[in-house]
Amino acid sequence: MGGLIQQQSPLTEPSESNWRPILLGVGLVVVVVGIIALLLRSNPKPVAGPNPYAANLKLTDPKMSTSENFVGAAVTYLDGTVTNAGDKTVTHATVQVVFRDSLGQLAQREDVPLQVLQTSGPYPEAVDFRVSPLAPSQSKPFRLTFEHVSTDWNQEMPSLQVMDVTIK
Repeated sequence: MGGLIQQQSPLTEPSESNWRPILLGVGLVVVVVGIIALLLRSNPKPVAGPNPYAANLKLTDPKMSTSENFVGAAVTYLDGTVTNAGDKTVTHATVQVVFRDSLGQLAQREDVPLQVLQTSGPYPEAVDFRVSPLAPSQSKPFRLTFEHVSTDWNQEMPSLQVMDVTIK
């Protein structure tokens, strides 16, 4: 009769109480990750078009050049002439520059400040319009500087569009 009654040891009997804390922990982690994802989610920013006065800034005679800076890295310059065809003085402008690859697809897009070249010293220096404002009907040489240009760039002239303009 002793063989019919077997004693079960605590190690061999399945315990549902071991699964309960694990499932609770996994559920808590899922809830925390969900809350963090909701808090960090940002609404897409509306794409703003160019400033209406941007149409009055004409960029002409663009020329590309490359040189090496003091640490040996290549720096690419885009020089040209900017003309203010409007009736207000420009104190700041930003240009969106789009470099394309060999298939005509976007390789790189950058918004860079439009700087005018001042030749008052021993070499031309690119300065912001705050230092040298662009008056109505005035033209000045400009320079855009790029520390890095994508290796996928097709070496053709990038497209330029004046986006942001500050006037007074």
